[in-house]
Amino acid sequence: MKNALFNLGKPKGRRHFNLQLTVFAVFYLLVTALCFEAEAQERPNIIFLLADDHSYLSAGFNGNKVIKTPNLDKLSAQGLVFDNYYNTTSICMASRAQIMTGMLEYKTACNFTHGSLTKEQYELSYPVLLRKAGYKVAFAGKFGFPVTEGISNSIGHHTYDLLPIDQFDEWRGGIGQTEYETAKNKYMQMYADDYPHSSRAYGAWAANFIKENTNSKQPFCLSLSFKAPHLPSVPDPMFDEVYAGIEIPMPENYGIANGRHLAEQAQNGRQRLRLFRNYGYESADAYQESVKKYYQLIYGVDYAVGMIMKALKESGQDKNTVIIYTSDNGYHLGAHGFGGKVLPYEEAAKAPFIYFDPRHKKMNKGTRTASLVGNIDVAPTILALAQLEIPFNMDGKSLLPIVDNPKKSMRSYLPVMNMFGAAPTHVLSIQSDKIKYIYWAYGGNGMKPTEELFDKEKDPLEMKNEVNNPVYKRQLEQLQSYYDQEVLKIKKEGVDYNNYQFYKQYFDRHISWENKKVILPKNYTSLYKRLLK
Repeated sequence: MKNALFNLGKPKGRRHFNLQLTVFAVFYLLVTALCFEAEAQERPNIIFLLADDHSYLSAGFNGNKVIKTPNLDKLSAQGLVFDNYYNTTSICMASRAQIMTGMLEYKTACNFTHGSLTKEQYELSYPVLLRKAGYKVAFAGKFGFPVTEGISNSIGHHTYDLLPIDQFDEWRGGIGQTEYETAKNKYMQMYADDYPHSSRAYGAWAANFIKENTNSKQPFCLSLSFKAPHLPSVPDPMFDEVYAGIEIPMPENYGIANGRHLAEQAQNGRQRLRLFRNYGYESADAYQESVKKYYQLIYGVDYAVGMIMKALKESGQDKNTVIIYTSDNGYHLGAHGFGGKVLPYEEAAKAPFIYFDPRHKKMNKGTRTASLVGNIDVAPTILALAQLEIPFNMDGKSLLPIVDNPKKSMRSYLPVMNMFGAAPTHVLSIQSDKIKYIYWAYGGNGMKPTEELFDKEKDPLEMKNEVNNPVYKRQLEQLQSYYDQEVLKIKKEGVDYNNYQFYKQYFDRHISWENKKVILPKNYTSLYKRLLK
């Protein structure tokens, strides 16, 4: 029965895939209901904490000597820090759908300008599966993507209020980007008087939830998604003095001059044309003000983490609660002259990741791992913690083997892609543990398809493209091979709706631009032209 359920074969198309999802979900829920009713007390509580735009380098436990993240530093010292964690799509809507479902974007079909996640797909998300298996599931904060009855490609940036509220035992989430002012978040308004800023309000809610479930025989899974440190930069005034009088050093690869060696395609999106120039990274004084607010927002998140850890200890649940902390994407902060995220470079795609399980013998040792992992691994890991099988549709893997052996390598490569924004920035890249390969497929408006290769160990700031360096010939060929493997997977498993069918040819580096440009969706070209004006 197990093999029949979890090895249904590769999907042959959208209808076949959706039918598999439906059949699988029915059998999965029947099996888990029978198997885990008697084991509820043996499974851990799970707390999943997700920041928004928290860059890898903006954390004390990752070597930043200026930023103050005392509670996250403490959590990292108690747990396991992943140094090679990437979001396979580095933008909130797509990344959050991937975190929930364990699937890559070309299978979720969910992102801005593309469309929603379907209810069929959401049925195999970790909150739904855990709830059916006996967990009490709760959510607070920015959910970030719509869930619709069927396929929808008309979901705009501000219309994702189609949320699966009834799939949670307790819901404190909000629509859209949510608000920093607690009173403006419908399901959090009762916390507004005592906690006017949302970050502390979420911490207070989580602490209350933990205490209220102290003596319950039912394990819980609490997912908390902060708005911070996402724009607009509205930090909690309670922490105004934290960075007073402190100078924030600029990254060594800061500014447009340090980005001229990068592919032209990367410089033709809003990361250069809008976010860098409009959000205060061009002058030294503006940079200081902007980044201090960003750091202050992260301090508010860290403070809320402290509230949660305190509640766990006071309630006695600190011995049986797993905590996972990460971000839906990174953030450029002026590196290479970019703002925002989206691009496959380190600052945008890489994110902090802490795993803490107080039951594990290898905790409390300040351990780190270089194993290559990503956001698609979150859902499988949470399911494995709950002693549930990982559904056939998930691309991610459980991280528990790495927790047992931090030196273990789990995969040869991880794809990192962008399918949002200006046409030139749509890209597929391949991450290995030490080398990164990027293929920029766009060849219009005077550009030519371009390759980049970066040695992440020797050149972590990505200042030298080694694609033409004969020393890296073997690594280049290996990563090109991985790239071609991923394109074949896109052609075989990628959906054929919400404009994702286009990428089956677009990402193929063996198809000429002349043959690709005729299938380029019109809205991609028009968006690019608007950005050029």
